[in-house]
Amino acid sequence: MRHFNIALTLAALAALPTFAQEKDRRLTEAPKHYNLKYHPWTPPTTKEAWEARKPILKEQLLVSQGMWPMPVKVPLNAVVHGKIERDGYTVEKVFFVSHPGHYVTGNLYRPTGRKGKRPAILYAHGHWTNARLSTANSWASDQKTGAEGTENSSKYFHQAGCAMLARLGCVVFHYDMVGNSDSKQITHRLGFKDVEAQLRLQTFMNLQTWNSVRIVDFLHTLPEVDTTRIGITGASGGGTQSFVLAAVDERITAAFPAVMVSVSMQGGCICENTAYLRVGTTNIELSALIAPRPLGMTGANDWTREIETKGLPELKQIYKMYGAEGNVMAKYLNFPHNYNQPSREVMYNFFNQHFKFGVRGAIAEVPFTPVPPKDLSVYDAEHPLPKDATNAEGLKRNLTMAQEKQLASLTPKDAKSLATFQKVQHAALRAMMTDELPPASAVECVAKGDKTEKDGLVAVELFLSRKGQGERVKTQVVHGKNFDGRGVIWVHPDGIKSLWNKGKLVPAAQAIVDKGAGILAVETFRTGDAAGERPTTNMKVGSLAYAGYFYGYNRALVAERVHDILTAVAFARSHEKAKSINLVGFGKAGPWVLLARGLCGDAVQRTAADVNGFRFEQVKDFDDEMMLPGALKYGGLPGLAAVIAPHELYLHNTKSTGTGQAGLLQAAYRASGQPARLQRQGARVGGVAVVNWLLR
Repeated sequence: MRHFNIALTLAALAALPTFAQEKDRRLTEAPKHYNLKYHPWTPPTTKEAWEARKPILKEQLLVSQGMWPMPVKVPLNAVVHGKIERDGYTVEKVFFVSHPGHYVTGNLYRPTGRKGKRPAILYAHGHWTNARLSTANSWASDQKTGAEGTENSSKYFHQAGCAMLARLGCVVFHYDMVGNSDSKQITHRLGFKDVEAQLRLQTFMNLQTWNSVRIVDFLHTLPEVDTTRIGITGASGGGTQSFVLAAVDERITAAFPAVMVSVSMQGGCICENTAYLRVGTTNIELSALIAPRPLGMTGANDWTREIETKGLPELKQIYKMYGAEGNVMAKYLNFPHNYNQPSREVMYNFFNQHFKFGVRGAIAEVPFTPVPPKDLSVYDAEHPLPKDATNAEGLKRNLTMAQEKQLASLTPKDAKSLATFQKVQHAALRAMMTDELPPASAVECVAKGDKTEKDGLVAVELFLSRKGQGERVKTQVVHGKNFDGRGVIWVHPDGIKSLWNKGKLVPAAQAIVDKGAGILAVETFRTGDAAGERPTTNMKVGSLAYAGYFYGYNRALVAERVHDILTAVAFARSHEKAKSINLVGFGKAGPWVLLARGLCGDAVQRTAADVNGFRFEQVKDFDDEMMLPGALKYGGLPGLAAVIAPHELYLHNTKSTGTGQAGLLQAAYRASGQPARLQRQGARVGGVAVVNWLLR
């Protein structure tokens, strides 16, 4: 292992010029959001690099969708009724349980006169009002532009796609978005916008993705379905559902998201955005998770117009790594935003190629006899909405109980269960920070600031950044003449000035130097000199404000601070001869240090943190600097800190933090066989006493 030596650090940086600190890029750039003109992605150049990136990205996606760990599945209790006969297929009405108290609704199309196992297609819709039950009024313009071939397909274009797929031999499930058509338990875009819901990763998008997963479960129960040939398609918001489901659920063996995937707008509805979904990534990279399974796309005169030249080439690079370049395609069609007949015909031919319908030549849609929308509704007097159906508030209560029960079931009891628990928690923490301890090569010292030598002390300001990121993390190295190779990374809300009082080291800092150790004090994001900088959280895009619009594209403030601590740890490790690295967090910086320590592995020997009486239940506002979506789902600060076991950890000022969540942390240390390595004090302990424990 390589560490830092303070004397070597100073010598190596002596030639760097003193400079007036530039602004950190994070303080000058506006937050990212879904509607930026350009969301570029540069693919890895080797399959090995992509295979290393892929599981981390997949875990981030699963965390964002509330599916890490996978929720416990309850019985579907599917109700299938009201068969309607059509030429070559039937249509039935279906509803079944997704989560307790919440129901998926839709229509099941089945081909007739077919033998053997049949492919199945999930048919998601976008933001068309009452989509499954709607009637369009655009035949005159559709006929003129060639968007539709018949009046029926123009009026009922969703039905047209389902009917044609059924005639081609597919089982099709056409289902409702939450709040659309028969899914009226929860109004679309309402119900999951409060702070607690975000702290538990209970979001509209997560519910819709889970509904799609349960539809795959439902299709697996149908004896005629070939479970090796299950696909999904949908346009616009249905396109988002399509590529996200295919990325999270490998039971989807081909996907065709229409007029959605692009390097431009990423999806504007609340139901297409959730915390962590696109932090450090884009729809193109997320779609690459589908590789090498077949992926087809269409573009139109909207944000997808450039898909053939921007997006598709990058995806082809990934597919080529698997020898499957022919499995990905995209076609631009000169129409407004749509899922019209020319677009649907591209989709039919895509699935014919990959699911082997056996149709030779190009498939053209044929006329059909639609079912009147009122006859497609799944609920009637004999099949009413179940009595346990609940609204958003009731569903959130059910979800919270299920989450807490699942987390309790993961409480570690021995080495094996500890490994399982920590795998879950570590991946969640990494996704929530969207970061991990970087290699030394990823960190650079961009310049030095003031240097002083007085009374046997040397102090120098250094400015750190992840390479190429334009960051300016102010730090100060302090050591005496008797430096013995032990380093202490000092994190305080007041930054570097917390080391000093009237030109002298404060007692805790002096105690570190007196013991022969060196200090690397870190001024994390928007602390110290930058504490008064403008807030960087902006949840409003256009006229809508929603947490997922910010946290789905940007790190939380606390995550940026953790990011800077990890930068400091990596920098400390980049130099030789230091014997150990230790972490200490003071005041409200204690929780930041705990979260960072969870991602440091063996790089840190001991950690001491002032918990500051903090619990994530105290967060009641999105502007709270400790707002961290998902924190409560994973057991709060103690649950996330449990990944530190069995390393030495000293916590103080734990009063008011409760005992329930703390039990996870204590259980982790007991299961590790090293319970004594966790020390907890209810009261705040003085800095010198903390240093004495840290450097004993």
